Amino acid sequence: MPENIKKFFPIAIAGVLLLGLWWIAASTLDPDETQNAQIRAAQAGFLAPGFSLRSSDGDVVRLEDYRGQAVLVNLWASWCGPCRAEMPAMEQIYQDLQEEGFVVLAINATNQDNEAAALGFSEELKLTFPILFDDDGVASQAYRLQALPSSYFIDRHGVIQKVVIGGPMAEALLRTRVESLLTE
Repeated sequence: MPENIKKFFPIAIAGVLLLGLWWIAASTLDPDETQNAQIRAAQAGFLAPGFSLRSSDGDVVRLEDYRGQAVLVNLWASWCGPCRAEMPAMEQIYQDLQEEGFVVLAINATNQDNEAAALGFSEELKLTFPILFDDDGVASQAYRLQALPSSYFIDRHGVIQKVVIGGPMAEALLRTRVESLLTE
């Protein structure tokens, strides 16, 4: 190694170490942020990712508007057999428990489906909970959609308590999970 490089080598190493220490200090999260579920992620124990989506009524629905309620966010498509199989159970539980503060937000993966098919599906199954349209896939990306259906059980504080990828879920399983959200 040439002499002029040998002279600056310890200084460069010290600079890199100081820069690394600074980065660690600057990017460290406060433990309270993670323990109190202040980070948004589509995983159990984390604050549910927010969204603003158009409903079948033409209104804009935001997840944050349902804080204080137990929420089931369900991503689905009209062509999805397991989605079709679990929707009647979700409707029944919604009818039974909505007065206790339970809501279903059924997000149609419209970027993989189409609105007319989704509306036909909803009418055929006589669904009364909000049907939302994810036209550009933003909610699907935020919830890291891997398979349809995907369900996120969110407590009254906005924290995801359980994630179920795939389906169909049996009515007894759905009811148990929703009732546990309502008793927290």
